[in-house]
Amino acid sequence: MGKKIDNINKNMIEWAIKRSGYSTEDFYLKFPKVKEWIKGQKLPTLKQLENFTHKVNVPFGYLFLDFPPNENLPMPFFRTGKNKATKVSLNVYHTIQIIQDRQEWLTGYLNENDFPDLKFVGKFNVKSDYLEIVNDIRLTLNLKNNWASKQKDWEEALNVLINQIEDAGVIVTFNGIVGNNTTRKIDVSECRGFVLVNKKAPFLFINASDAKAAQMFTLIHELAHVWLGESAGFNNQNMIPSNDPIEVLCDKVAAEFLVPELPFKKKWETTNDYRELSRFFKVSQIVIGRRALDLNLITKKVFFSFYNNYVQEINDKKTQSSGGNFYVTAKKRVSLRFASFVNNAVNENKLLYRDAYRLTNLKGNTYSKFISKHLY
Repeated sequence: MGKKIDNINKNMIEWAIKRSGYSTEDFYLKFPKVKEWIKGQKLPTLKQLENFTHKVNVPFGYLFLDFPPNENLPMPFFRTGKNKATKVSLNVYHTIQIIQDRQEWLTGYLNENDFPDLKFVGKFNVKSDYLEIVNDIRLTLNLKNNWASKQKDWEEALNVLINQIEDAGVIVTFNGIVGNNTTRKIDVSECRGFVLVNKKAPFLFINASDAKAAQMFTLIHELAHVWLGESAGFNNQNMIPSNDPIEVLCDKVAAEFLVPELPFKKKWETTNDYRELSRFFKVSQIVIGRRALDLNLITKKVFFSFYNNYVQEINDKKTQSSGGNFYVTAKKRVSLRFASFVNNAVNENKLLYRDAYRLTNLKGNTYSKFISKHLY
């Protein structure tokens, strides 16, 4: 029989249950022993407490605190639609912590190695002309106005964008779960993505659970935040931003960057077929519909109807498809640019393997295989 623990804070037990999204009543019905701890009828063992913290996804040490910790986000979190919660879920919060941890390490590493600041970070502000921002982004990414037309399709265009963004010095990560924990999914209705901005190592995070067709718009929306020097998180329900001025400006930048107004209007005169326009501009049909809405060529009702039907079709196809390759997925979860810095630090004896495992969420042979497969 394991050692009994008698110095836990009962208030923290209840806080942890509620913070994880359960009602205490439902939790006690499912796990009656926990209710006995609260009432003082029984004491938990160390193993039982560890199992409890895994169920509610809080660090073990939290149970011994006098008061709940401050869970301040490093940026504002903008919401549209019905989700107006003042806090984010634990899954989103822990994902932000993971990315923040990576950013803090990489920023320190780049400083130690005398990497210069990125000149485009914070180059503009909320009063800037969105066309100037678009032009500067294109120039920095070394993309000509017609770059997309040279790609085979919008999926290839998305990959080109990601590569150019990372080459410019921005880290891009995709994930739909917390780390590699498949039981902890990140709900798109709560978080479509977020961006953590600093002068050395801006990080863009995109919810991989979102429709791939919508990810390109999110990517450029987040990139605009980097040019404005403003960190933020957002759900952008139905791809519509909140009414915050920065969010509105970032959306204008994304729309113009992906589907320039003048060519789009000219093309619209001859066809309003989303599929054909998608092939022409090398963006998804969702982005085409969104651009038509921006320019008042369709109503919100028409756009929302199209958007919901399109996303449903995508979700149906996802359900029928099989799982992907772990290492291909890991490549997007970690970012090759970030992984290369981690690998360099390990080879220079500036980073322990155990810290490399933590930063990449890859351990032992899995880490070694990932590095050899994608970096050599």
